[in-house]
Amino acid sequence: MAKRIRASITNHKQASLVKDHQGKFLIKIQFPYDINTITKIRALYERKYIPKLKIWTAPLHIETIDKLLEYGFVLDSHLDRFKKGKDKRKLMNLKALDIHGLKGELRPYQKEGVAWIEYTNGKTLIADEMGLGKTIQTLAWVHYHPDRRPVLIVCPLSAKLNWKCEIEKWLPDAHTEILNGNKPWVPSEEFLIINYDILPKWAKMLKSLSIQILITDECHYYKNSKALRTKAIKNIGKSIPYILALSGTPIVNRPQEIYNVIKLLKPALFPNFMEYGRRFCGAVHTRFGWDFSGATNTQELHEILINSIMIRRLKKDVLKELPDKIHSYVPFELDNKSEYIEAENNFIEWLRAKKGDAAANRASNAEQVAVIEALKQLAVKGALKSSIDWIKDSLENQGKLVVFATHKFVIASLMEEFGNKIAVKIDGSVSEKKRHQAVIDFQNNPDVRLFVGNIQAAGTAITLTAASNVAFLELPWTPGELWQAIDRLHRITQTEVVNVYYLFAVNTIMERTAHLIDTKQKILSKVLDGGRVDNISLLTDLINEYLK
Repeated sequence: MAKRIRASITNHKQASLVKDHQGKFLIKIQFPYDINTITKIRALYERKYIPKLKIWTAPLHIETIDKLLEYGFVLDSHLDRFKKGKDKRKLMNLKALDIHGLKGELRPYQKEGVAWIEYTNGKTLIADEMGLGKTIQTLAWVHYHPDRRPVLIVCPLSAKLNWKCEIEKWLPDAHTEILNGNKPWVPSEEFLIINYDILPKWAKMLKSLSIQILITDECHYYKNSKALRTKAIKNIGKSIPYILALSGTPIVNRPQEIYNVIKLLKPALFPNFMEYGRRFCGAVHTRFGWDFSGATNTQELHEILINSIMIRRLKKDVLKELPDKIHSYVPFELDNKSEYIEAENNFIEWLRAKKGDAAANRASNAEQVAVIEALKQLAVKGALKSSIDWIKDSLENQGKLVVFATHKFVIASLMEEFGNKIAVKIDGSVSEKKRHQAVIDFQNNPDVRLFVGNIQAAGTAITLTAASNVAFLELPWTPGELWQAIDRLHRITQTEVVNVYYLFAVNTIMERTAHLIDTKQKILSKVLDGGRVDNISLLTDLINEYLK
């Protein structure tokens, strides 16, 4: 695209896009000798004069291009396309990417995202807003290059199972392996999934595997250069040819936190952190040293990134392509697995003993419900810590959140964790007056970011449209109640797509119940139409699942 730096003679003010010997993009500035123009050029950010070639150069920044236009310079075609974004649109030719064999259909904007990854040669920051399918786009590109294996996925602990589920959902014949523990073994599968916390202890082993693609989910996790996980990412990433970084965080507002990602993907873009920090982090020297926690020239940084490594779309940008609600299952491992398995085995034995019992069949299903509720409590208890970690990430990355549960101990645990400063609750213990105030605070106070509700007490008659994200830690007995709870957010005044998350442990009664609601056509159709399904039919289906 751009030519190498070379000397040329001009009688006009010209600006061209070029590369230096390291492949870094620069602006070449040429003009007839004029003291006034020289004075203006000297004021440009990091400009340099090359006496041998009698030209000036400056880093590729939108602000610099705007200044040159203001000074009467003519842009060459490459620089002009860079400014207008035409170069990106031209090279992202969707017809060139013929992706076959995915176990699902990509939306048009997701195909565009895959094309952008290809355009950047697999060195990409996917910064789409939460809920737009960063994972799907990543896996589609990986599928497009079946020869690039193995693939290493580094993610938060709470996301490991979700990555495994998404791989199996989208990719045919994919073999995944989740890495755990402190004593590394030799992994053998094509897709390796590991969490940031244990990565340093696995770094040496992973480097020996000739990883071809590195995927770093929630890449703000390695924002701290001194952290062991950051050092491990940098060490492993040096020898990996393709790196995809994912984060829904609005990175242009936190320039310091994204530097390690930029350095990993495109080291030549900003080789020196001090220069980067002074330009984009509002660097201030205090008696304690340099402070880089600020943000300056964020629009310039944004422009540089979207024209080099980053793709970012908001929900409002692709609203016409999205359904009004997106449902996502977030799987976790139980941390009380042995206790739960023992209780579930006892429950199955109890069911088998009751099967065919005429007296039991004539009786109400109250006893069955009570036994199942006890099992559900164990399931939600075993996933509670992981659920809290997921909620923390959500609050940090995607704003306000509504969480629904049914049991008192779940709601109490959430309020104890997040406190009354950022969280409000509505359950059976809250008076009518305080319920009204909780809704007002959540809707209007930017500091109140979490609403915790009992599905029966808070699932009707209130409006929670300040959030567009809702998570369920438990499910009600009737799908109609589930639908009504979701509709606290999905109302006429809601301007965004509503993301519905189900935070359940795998291989538990919660997963079975969610699966029934999602797959039984009779139930699903009524749920989607907002109708009700009586609890007997759902209870019967659930029991039959256990008796298969």
